[in-house]
Amino acid sequence: MDKIELLLANFPLYSEDLAIDLKEPSGRFKWFLASILFGARISETISANTYKTFERYGINSIEEIIAAGRDELVKILDEGGYVRYDFSTATKLLDIMVTLKDKYGSLEDLYSQSSDTKDLERSLQTFKGIGAVTTQIFLRELRGVWHINPNVSEKAKEVAATLDINLEEFEAEKLSRVETALVKLSIKYCKRKKCKECPMNAFCRVDMQSA
Repeated sequence: MDKIELLLANFPLYSEDLAIDLKEPSGRFKWFLASILFGARISETISANTYKTFERYGINSIEEIIAAGRDELVKILDEGGYVRYDFSTATKLLDIMVTLKDKYGSLEDLYSQSSDTKDLERSLQTFKGIGAVTTQIFLRELRGVWHINPNVSEKAKEVAATLDINLEEFEAEKLSRVETALVKLSIKYCKRKKCKECPMNAFCRVDMQSA
């Protein structure tokens, strides 16, 4: 197994971890919801658990989130472990969904009305509570699904450099997979300095220098 194969085998897309099908419009909306949760300063585990709680309650569309109301959303967020940001996130979700429905109709309409990737990024960041981080999380897994090409995150570029991976060799879905894998690697191993446990340590320049 070569370097890229090993990387992708160990670190799949976040949407795949959550059993979300990005080929379907309903799946892309679910990923939008999950990305909003992942975008906060909170652990990936809590964000993933909270998304799964939304799924368990069947609250995973614009209409269902709006209909649930703040109290029900707070209950779901608390149950998922999102306690620290429960009220603010419930309010944010309602604001985003109401604005999305009133201004565009749907997430797919927002995309279709955007002229290019930059325009789509600007549109997403007009929503109160959606910044550059959430936008990057959301769009990076949609290359090859939507006709977009968002910039690769600095975090992914840094890890790519330590593994001697040329990101310019990849595009569309393959680039999405490589970038997401690099981000996961950074969070789970590089940031925690768990070099000896890292499945990519044989290819890492940092690990070789410290050996």
